[in-house]
Parts: sequence; C-alpha cells; structure tokens
Amino acid sequence: MKTSIATVSISGELPEKLEAIAAAGFDGVEIFENDFLAFDGSPRDVGRMARDLGLEITLFQPFRDFEGMPEALRQRTFDRAERKFDVMQELGTDLVLVCSNVSPAALGGIDRAANDFRELGDRAVKRGLRVGYEALAWGRHINDHRDAWEIVRRADHPNVGLILDSFHSLSRKIEVNSIRSIPRDKIFIVQLADAPLIDMDLLYWSRHFRNMPGEGDLPVTAFTAAIAETGYDGYFSLEIFNDQFRGGSTRSIAADGHRSLIYLGDQVRRLPNAERLTVPVMPDRAKVDGVAFVEFSADKAGSQELVAILKTLGFKKTKSHRTKNVDFFEQGDIRLIVNTEQEGFANTSFAVHGTSAYALALTVDDARNALSRALALGAEQFVQPVAEGEVQIPAIRGVGGGLVYFIDKSSDLGRFSEIDFLPVETEERITKAHLVRVDHIAQTVAYDEMLTWLLFYTSIFDTHKTPMVDIIDPSGVVRSQVVENDNGALRITMNGAENRRTLAGHFIAETFGSGVQHLAFATSNIFATAQALRENGFQPLPITANYYGDVEARFGLDPALTERLKAENILYDRDEHGEYFQLYSGTFGEGFFFEIVQRQGYKGYGAPNAIFRIAALKKQMRPEGVPAS
Repeated sequence: MKTSIATVSISGELPEKLEAIAAAGFDGVEIFENDFLAFDGSPRDVGRMARDLGLEITLFQPFRDFEGMPEALRQRTFDRAERKFDVMQELGTDLVLVCSNVSPAALGGIDRAANDFRELGDRAVKRGLRVGYEALAWGRHINDHRDAWEIVRRADHPNVGLILDSFHSLSRKIEVNSIRSIPRDKIFIVQLADAPLIDMDLLYWSRHFRNMPGEGDLPVTAFTAAIAETGYDGYFSLEIFNDQFRGGSTRSIAADGHRSLIYLGDQVRRLPNAERLTVPVMPDRAKVDGVAFVEFSADKAGSQELVAILKTLGFKKTKSHRTKNVDFFEQGDIRLIVNTEQEGFANTSFAVHGTSAYALALTVDDARNALSRALALGAEQFVQPVAEGEVQIPAIRGVGGGLVYFIDKSSDLGRFSEIDFLPVETEERITKAHLVRVDHIAQTVAYDEMLTWLLFYTSIFDTHKTPMVDIIDPSGVVRSQVVENDNGALRITMNGAENRRTLAGHFIAETFGSGVQHLAFATSNIFATAQALRENGFQPLPITANYYGDVEARFGLDPALTERLKAENILYDRDEHGEYFQLYSGTFGEGFFFEIVQRQGYKGYGAPNAIFRIAALKKQMRPEGVPAS
C-alpha cells in the first residue's frame, strides 16, 4: 500500500508542506495547483525538492471544466491541457487529475465526453503522460463514479483511467459494490477522505469538513475494501479540505494523515478478498482490561497538598519505591503513584505543567504487541533508564507529551509494584471510601487537537468513539467525545477547548498544555462513599439548592431521595439504561478535580449536569488576571 497526500490537505508554504509529508513517512505527494502557483520557483524546483525528500509526485491537480464543452470553447480546453502537460513534465509526474465539469456551458452526453477524453489521451500519450478522470459529487452532468467509469470505458484509451475519491462517492451514498467490477489497471489512483455526517450542500461540506479516514462517519473502510478486491495496489492518497487543518500544525496533521492510512490499510487487510493489498503486518488493536495506575508528578509542597486530598478520598499509602522518591497509593483496584523525583521525565513534566497526572498505565492483553502496534502507527516511544533489577515498562508519548504505559499480566510487568516498590506500614486512620476502580479519565485538549487524539486511541486500542456532544460552560462551549471499549474497562472523555475563559480552556492555558483534568472513580454505593468521605474530612463541591428542586421535578424523584442528594451534594441523571450519581471534589491547582460516580446501568457521563458542575468549580478558581500565589 503506497501512501500519498495532496498538498492542499495541510497548512504552510509548499517547501514546509513537502518536508512535513516526507517526515510523516508518505511515499508520494499530489501537487495542488494553488500551492504550485504561490511558490516562487519553477516546476523543476518543486520536482527536485520532492525527489530530494524521497517523495514521488503522484499527480498534478486539478484540471477543471474540460469535457463536454461546446465547439466554440472546446479548443481552448485542449490548449489549457497542453499547458498542464508542460508543467507536469517539468514537475516529473505523469498523471493529471481531471475533475468532472461544473461549468454552466458544459454539454451532457457520455459519448461526447468519451470522445474528448480519447483525444486528450492521444495528446497525453505523445508525452508519456496519463489522464485520470474523477466524478465530483456536484458535477454538472457527471457526479457518480459509475458514469465516470462508463466515459473512461468508452474512451477506450490506455492513457485514460479513473480516479476514485471516497468523499465524492460516499457523500452521495453510491453503492461501493459498483467498484468491484472496475478493472484494476483502469484505476489510476485512489483519493481518500472521511467526514462527519452533516446535512448540508455537498460542495460546502467537501470544502470545509473533510477529515482523515477514521476521524469521521463515512464508510471509508468498506470503500477501500471494495477497491482492494479489484486487485488494485497502487497509491492511496489523502485529499482533505478542512478549515481546522489549514490552521493547524503542518507536521502534526501530516503525521495524523499517515497514521490514518496505515490504520485503514490494517483494517482492510483483515477483510476477505483483500489479500492483494500489501500492508505492513502489525499486531491486533490492544485489548484493554483496565487502568493499571495513574501517576502524578509533583514537588514536595505539591505532593503534600495532593496526598492530603487523596487521604480524604480514602486512599492509603501502601508502598514506596526502592530507589526513588515515588509513593504508591491504593484503594480497591485503583492505584495512584505520586512522583517527586528531582530528575527524570516526571520532574521535567512538573517543571512545565506543575502538579499533574502526567502518566497513565493501561493493562493490555500483550504489552509488547501493544507497543509494536503503536510504533507502527507512528507513536513516539518513551524510554528512561531504570536501576538494575527494576522493571522497564513499555511506554509511548501521549496527550500533552505525557506518557501511556503498557502493562500485562503474563510477564514481570504485572508484578512491577512488587519488584520496584517496598511495602510500608502506617498507623494513620483512614476510612475506606468504597472506591473500586477508575471509571473514566478526562483529558482536556485544544479543540483542534481532538481528532488527533481520538485517532491515536482508536487506532492503537480496541475501542470506539461515541457521538460528540456540546458541554455548556458559562463562558463558552466545550466539545466532548468519548473513547471507550465494550466492557467499560477503558473510558476516556476527550474535551476540546476553544477559548481560555472556559474551565477547560483555563486549565490548558495555566498548565501550559493538554492533559488529564480529572479522574473519575467508581463506587457501588454513592451514599456510603459520601459518609466515609465526610469522616475523612473530604470537602465536596457545593451544588446549589436550585439544582435539586429542578432535578426532582424533571425526573419525578422521591422527595426523600432528593433530600439525600442535596445533603451530600450529589448530582443525578438518568437515561434509558439506568441511573447515574456524581460527587465532585473542589479544584486542585489550576482546575484539576476528582469525581466519584455510581452507575446503575447508565451508559453516559452526566453531560446534562456539566453546566452546574462547571459553574460550581469556577467559583473556586483563581479569578482571571489575579496572579497565582
């Protein structure tokens, strides 16, 4: 599977784009005409830059409004084509993309268009060039790849072929089975793009909302599988028009694109009849059995404040590291690590972000395989020296530059806490709060990073995405989407902030980057937990009395239950599956907090309560413009 991307897909000037595309690992690049026209250099210069970076120029595009023009305009279209051919030969590419005509002057007729392409093919063959025809979803007469194929078939020219684009076909809901009968040698290149399902004008949808395969809702895997069944194994090229990408990091978006293609290829190769598609073999997506631990970085003062909160939550220090200033806290199946080392990555993280949950460890079916898959998909490996006899835990860099560790139970990785830590005894009286496991981890990112990290998790781990929801903050809107697996062992809520006045935006701005903003722990009895927390001196987030009057009326709650909720500052929600109870801590640092939840069949994350929780949390925050103490 050879990978390519159109220069229009990412931000920056042409040289910067080419460097990012090469660095991401692509084999080829489509040169978009506007990028070339804005470049202060010759076509030969562009070709030389691409080749020096190890990139093949897969095509030059677009050539618009060609076929079916009336006689008075027809000769001009061929003159324009000859100019395109001149540029192509200097660039060093042999393929031009001709998109279906949208001109009001265009005349219909399959045979008329086929005759035009036959003549264009005759001109192209003299120069050793090829012509690829693509049906635009909004083409005046041709807007379906089946009609485009019929034109190519009737043109019957070896240098004229078809270009298939997933967006143009899938946005019109064209049956992908129609692709399987197209001869593979007549498919000159395949362009891929996904998109969220939005009911809007096709042209506007295409020009502003395309995204990488796996980031949207279109059946791109089925489309690609149909192409693979033809035996095609040429270039698969991304063509993305997206306002967010145009303003994003050139290298980051290019890396996302390459990851999306490799992940797509891995999905397709596992399907029947796709054996001719040559894709690097990698392990299956990692199955996650739970959160092994969450690790905090802190200095001495920050750790004292954090540990004090953990004790009120019922956590007890059970172990200390053999050689490092690292302590281990446990309750139920929850393990939290507090790292106050003054050297190493944890200290570097603290220097940048302050006290933070900078690392999480996931229990997977096979840690080495999980690492292998992550690296195959472009993740950055993290390795830090360990003392002799200590366990080297496989890890990659994750959100905000933090760490994701891989733990499994079939090796010493599953015994790392016994090998690296020594048990400690404490006579301190702490009431257990009946917390049993990590329910979910909430990571806050800049909104334009959301697609990156959603793809990161869904491509590496056996997970799926839930639909995006809007979380209302008194100062704006935060977009939220969840990555979770079927058994609920891994749930990550991804919250995208667009302005710093929201609670999420404040967190990113004041902690200098994306990261974990809150941890949610599960209990089987929220009221017993609330009582235990009270005994430990826990200070719950105060919720207004007005909230409880509304929730009682909205759900028809028994007034006695409402009073219990109000007395403990517990929020309530219900869906078609069951009930949900939420209890929050106040804020720690610049907006970090803890949550305790009880699920009784409930599938969501309490989104209707978010506005009330956020309003209460913001009352505890340092006001904007007031320096941190």
